Amino acid sequence: MSGIKIIAKNRKASFEYFLLDKFEAGIELQGSEIKSIRAGQVSIGEAFIQIDNMEAWLINSHVAKYDAASIFNHDPKRKRKLLLHKKEITQIWNAVRQKGLTVVPTILYLSNGKAKIEIALAKGKKMYDKRDSIAKRDQEREISRSRKITD
Repeated sequence: MSGIKIIAKNRKASFEYFLLDKFEAGIELQGSEIKSIRAGQVSIGEAFIQIDNMEAWLINSHVAKYDAASIFNHDPKRKRKLLLHKKEITQIWNAVRQKGLTVVPTILYLSNGKAKIEIALAKGKKMYDKRDSIAKRDQEREISRSRKITD
């Protein structure tokens, strides 16, 4: 993928949820916010997506203040509108309402200079699913270590 620079990942999302469908959305930003994002001063670990009046919103993401913006700075925790097609918003809304799924941000990246976010429909994991994930990860780590030793 040319022209893509990953800025932030939500590593907890794949551990806490089964990620089902993924969507790419643009983000409506202020001038000082894009400067902070380009500098990598952003966190989406605690963020979530909410749909109100057929509009998608990114809530609880943190974009640090940009020092050079002075009085024109932004609120670091403000709601940010996601730019999706109506068809995609309807699909997400129906899945959340009917199937009991949630929507989580997974990756924030720059694509050709524009900030994009990958969001995913997700189903929460039970505790035993999380333990299975940990066991598989540990097993893969042991296999890779044994391969390094024999090489």
